[in-house]
Amino acid sequence: MGFVIFIVLLAGICVLLYNSVIGKKNQVDNAFASIDAMLKKRYDLIPSLVASVKQYMLHESSILTEITETRSRAMSGNLSADDRVDLDNKITKMLGGIMVAVENYPDLKANQNFLQLQRALNEVEEQISAARRAYNASVTDFNNACEMLPTNIIAGMLNLKRRKVFEITEIERKNIDVKGLFNN
Repeated sequence: MGFVIFIVLLAGICVLLYNSVIGKKNQVDNAFASIDAMLKKRYDLIPSLVASVKQYMLHESSILTEITETRSRAMSGNLSADDRVDLDNKITKMLGGIMVAVENYPDLKANQNFLQLQRALNEVEEQISAARRAYNASVTDFNNACEMLPTNIIAGMLNLKRRKVFEITEIERKNIDVKGLFNN
């Protein structure tokens, strides 16, 4: 009788661990889907941004071409989550470059369509930032389950691997030269 209770208890623990790992995996997938929805909004805004900026930024056209190509790759759908993270980081960097370059075009900065587009893009970027934080929290929880006993045994049996978190680039980690901003 004691052996049966032990087996039932062991089976119950295994089920709980399995459900825990699967729940964490699904939470990561859900958080990534939220980021995907925000990125889709961003990708939908990019053609309008490029069209609006293109006439002003003739000598920065390579940036506009590269951002359009990167957007197309990101929307292809044949990418892993890690590849999507890398492309998103690249697009974020390029969009920042466009916004910095816009400072050289006073007519563009005064254009109502561009200003409205810039506000919409800023709002989407804030939503993406919030979604990234939620995703990173879910990934950290999932990665802990993949590495810590006893859930790592179940994760290993299911061939679940660590996921990559969204990280900022090294350039974005540097301190901003506020004095330099006011001297321009």
